[in-house]
Amino acid sequence: MMTEQTYMSDLAISPGEYLEEVLEEMDITQAELARRMGRPPQAINEILKGEKAITPETALQLEQVVGVPAYFWSNLESEYRLAMAKEADEKKAEDELEAASAYPYSEIAKLGLVEKTRKPLEKVKKLRKFFGVSSLFHIISVKEYAPAFRQNEKESTSHEALAAWLRAGHIIASKKEVGRFDEVKLQTSLPRLRELTFETKPNTLLEKLNSLLAECGVALVVVPHFSKTYTTGATYWIGKSKAVIMMSLRGGWSDIFWFSLLHEIGHILLHDKRITFLENGSKEQQYPRQESEADTFAQRTLIPDSEYSAFLKENIFTEGSISEFSRAIDIFPGIITGRLQYNKKLPHTSNFHRIRFKWQKA
Repeated sequence: MMTEQTYMSDLAISPGEYLEEVLEEMDITQAELARRMGRPPQAINEILKGEKAITPETALQLEQVVGVPAYFWSNLESEYRLAMAKEADEKKAEDELEAASAYPYSEIAKLGLVEKTRKPLEKVKKLRKFFGVSSLFHIISVKEYAPAFRQNEKESTSHEALAAWLRAGHIIASKKEVGRFDEVKLQTSLPRLRELTFETKPNTLLEKLNSLLAECGVALVVVPHFSKTYTTGATYWIGKSKAVIMMSLRGGWSDIFWFSLLHEIGHILLHDKRITFLENGSKEQQYPRQESEADTFAQRTLIPDSEYSAFLKENIFTEGSISEFSRAIDIFPGIITGRLQYNKKLPHTSNFHRIRFKWQKA
């Protein structure tokens, strides 16, 4: 008689099929098995058809009647139900193919966060794992990704790409080791940050920034700009002791980079830890006051108000005057030019001392 055997398969084979073979070898009918187990014949018939699950109680009864161990029946039933669930999940995955096509799979793969594949169904499964959801249709309702679906800078903005960009940053930041967040240390580190504006080698700059911010409990994460996201940065928290600043390095201008970085630091020092701030969004932002405060913080940290007002009164904005003012306030001159352009004191064709960072790919 058949007793124990290893059963592990992705094929949905009902335990009832094996039970039928056992009954045939023992020359026992369904009705006889029902009498020996004290169960209704209908229940036995449903088990044989795979319509009714073999419970632990039924498994013990089968062990006593046919001699096949209870754990075997339980394992067989568990594997069968899992195989059935996988089959059902495959069908659900097919319904998500169109949704998956909206996500920048190749850009996520370039970061090594999903495996490269051309198979549509594989993309669905790997995207589910990447986002930590059982269905791509659930992404829009997850708090972590909600800011991406509120963003609306342009009609062509891809909310899916923004959600993917945020998720990539979260994964990378989670693996970064930083000190426990220290607000006082971050505040007192601002002069050291300003000194770094003179560092013109971008990758050396990022190395120094990573080290300085990590001491303060801030993880700096650089995730290249994803197509149709149009964002420069984001700020959020992982737990209560790790702040995260994401930078996309969009555009490359050093003065924009520094303004964006200080803007994000402003959010960390001034605003609620429960909010994710995603920059360059809709003009009708959900948090206009916080955005204005972060802008002001960045401007004043880079160029103090009183000194800037005095410089504006002179009304001489030449390459030489900017250089002289730079030495007076100890800030990189390109940052002053960028501020003057923003305030419409200089045309965007006069890029005195402005530089573009050429970021090396990781």
